[in-house]
Amino acid sequence: MLRPRLDPASEIPLYRQLRDYLRGAILAGQIGGGGRLPTMRDLSEALGLHRSTVAAAYELLEQEGLVRTQVGKGSFVVKSFAGAGGRLAWDQLLGPLVGETPPAGPSPRDVISFASSRPAEDLFPMAELRATVDEVIGGRDVTSILQIGPPAGFPPLRLYLIEEARSQGMLREDEDLLITSGCQQALDLLERVLIRGGEHTVALEDPVYPGVRNLFLRSGARLLGVPVGEQGVEVEALARALSAARPRLVVLTPNFQNPTGTTIPLEARRAILKQVRKAGAVLVENDIYGALRYRGSPVKSFQQLDASGHVVRLRSFSKMAFPGLRVGWVSGPAPLIARMAEAKQLADLHSDQLSQAVLLRFVESGRLEEHLHRMLRAGLERLEAVEQAAAKHLPRGTKVTRTDGGMNLWVRLPEPLDAAGILPKAQRRGVSYLPGKYFWVDRREPGALRLSFAGLKTEEIERGVRILGDVCREEMREPRSDRVQLEPAVV
Repeated sequence: MLRPRLDPASEIPLYRQLRDYLRGAILAGQIGGGGRLPTMRDLSEALGLHRSTVAAAYELLEQEGLVRTQVGKGSFVVKSFAGAGGRLAWDQLLGPLVGETPPAGPSPRDVISFASSRPAEDLFPMAELRATVDEVIGGRDVTSILQIGPPAGFPPLRLYLIEEARSQGMLREDEDLLITSGCQQALDLLERVLIRGGEHTVALEDPVYPGVRNLFLRSGARLLGVPVGEQGVEVEALARALSAARPRLVVLTPNFQNPTGTTIPLEARRAILKQVRKAGAVLVENDIYGALRYRGSPVKSFQQLDASGHVVRLRSFSKMAFPGLRVGWVSGPAPLIARMAEAKQLADLHSDQLSQAVLLRFVESGRLEEHLHRMLRAGLERLEAVEQAAAKHLPRGTKVTRTDGGMNLWVRLPEPLDAAGILPKAQRRGVSYLPGKYFWVDRREPGALRLSFAGLKTEEIERGVRILGDVCREEMREPRSDRVQLEPAVV
């Protein structure tokens, strides 16, 4: 019988201590490939643990590809990790990837790609950026900027962001702010300090950006998909999920959600906050697209509406300036931000101060505001272009979710079209997009796809959607129709 030394007083949960022990024994060859692990019942009785603790440890081992469970037979170690010639078999050691991930990297230049949610390179203000970089490099503080900095971020930028947030009623005296390498790092830090795999549930929008879903999948958290309707996450469905599953985190994108482009109305935000407070959950407000509103009026953020300390807000320069500079920030209750800063220091010591200093100068010089005005004008033109092209070229029965900003349009093709199935044919014609399969949590919609329009010129949008429409009609053997349903606008 295995005899791991477990410490109930440790900050590391018992199931993770047990997983670490078993993992080490497997990799050291103490439990050979094909060997059967003790039953969960036997091991829990031998170690004086609850059976769910052992089950959580076994589940993590299975996620890593170290163990395979056979119903009615037990859990078995996979074959040896030693490959041919004694070389380590890394594919077995690392285990399978968790979650389906969209293809990474830029598309070929001859392809009209609706696949990437990013700003248009043709709008980058390169002359202004070069001037900004020269000013920072030529400044008297450049040597300190190039030194190791504090984990919370470049102090002048952090102070600026704090003052801006407080002037907008979004950061109270008992709250703080941490600069991160984009919103994805902020989500990763939240997972590290708040989520214990096998114990906690995370409620996500369904469909959702795959980087969010896969991050929490990898943590071992239980994921709960909450449907997204015409006006963002469905409030009643979220209320049921909060009541039944008691998730620790609720991650929502309030403005121009990725992939659907929807925005949660004000009254729905108030109702959601009330539900979250009642459930004792943490609401993560992933507001990465909020600055990109092309039509209508802004809606108060969850953080502005909340006075109870349940909201953590994520923002970034990535979508409104330069994604390659990787500067975002997270604000929320001071104890949480302090713990996230500790976790960040363990991960990367500190972020790139030069990028942060350049962005601060870009903001203070007024250049960001000028650039944002240009982006909003171009964004409206491109949004209208993709809406008009969809109405003109996509087949009858197609539904397009209405949006007033952001970078994405959510399309539901009529049956029997499968967005993933027709993608190769569209790519051969020079058009790419992301099918809905990359975004779902629980709800499958084979006909759904995301068109990311912000990075394309209007003529590219028109030509790309026309080609996609031709592919769809060829698949359906259906004549051209102008009747495409645009869902109601969000107010």
